[in-house]
Amino acid sequence: MSRLRLGLIGAGSMGALHARVIAGSDDCDLEWIADPSILVAERVTGLYGGRALPEADPSSVDAIVIAAPTEHHYSLALDLVRAGTPILVEKPLTDDLEQTIELVEASREADVPLMCGLLERYNPAVRTAFAIAEDPVGLSAVRHSPYVDRIRTGVSSDLLIHDVDLAIRLFGEEPSSVKAVFSYAHPRSSDSSEDSVSAVITMPAGGIAEFSASRLSQRKVRTLTITEVERLIEVDLVRQDITIYRHLGLETAEVDGLGYRQQAIMEVPVIRYLGEPLSLQLQRFIELINGSVDAAAERDSILPPHR
Repeated sequence: MSRLRLGLIGAGSMGALHARVIAGSDDCDLEWIADPSILVAERVTGLYGGRALPEADPSSVDAIVIAAPTEHHYSLALDLVRAGTPILVEKPLTDDLEQTIELVEASREADVPLMCGLLERYNPAVRTAFAIAEDPVGLSAVRHSPYVDRIRTGVSSDLLIHDVDLAIRLFGEEPSSVKAVFSYAHPRSSDSSEDSVSAVITMPAGGIAEFSASRLSQRKVRTLTITEVERLIEVDLVRQDITIYRHLGLETAEVDGLGYRQQAIMEVPVIRYLGEPLSLQLQRFIELINGSVDAAAERDSILPPHR
């Protein structure tokens, strides 16, 4: 099969990462990078190749990755889908649920592959933990980051959406109830953009997921804890490692004077599905374009976490 020609819209921080993995792929070529700032686009094409353009040229490529700011996703993506161009759009798909629904439906009507950049789906530690999990009853996720001026949307669509997506995939159903509280604290955030959120969702079958997302942290934290009746599975998404705990019991310990001793077995499983998440996501997009994976199933997976 011939190599695919890909275009990239957006040459910012995330766009540069996409450019790197596209340029390094054996299955596609980076044809161009479009950005309103031609100097920014030229800086990235200087590193990874392709032409620098002030705006997209869909006619010259087979598919396009959109890594522009979120507020531009809807207008860019809708025109491309209606024109029949397969697209991978950074998350969130749009910053408005009705627009997100419209875009997904437009993709369905046009029978055009549409993918959202929910990157943690491809994290090897997450995939391994989900393969290990047998009967989860609870999930707890912490996703904290330092403040970034370039991100103007709230922390829910920027960070929380990843973990909501993972919870839906882990439990295999959409939540029956959602509760959340928000904090608006950073002086450079807009009044409508929350800086931290604590949320709880419950599933129809009884599972509970708790989330903490914040951009007020002084360090990057990405952890996921899966609770089962007989086990606890802890995942560090940054380090990509997993620890499994099984509690054995509690006994008094008069000899050492501590009063009690807890006993547990700790296991450290080997991480499967190795690879960089962004590269694995790109490979999935290529398979969607080539028709080797189900485009309808991929499309259907977009709306639940956005809801």
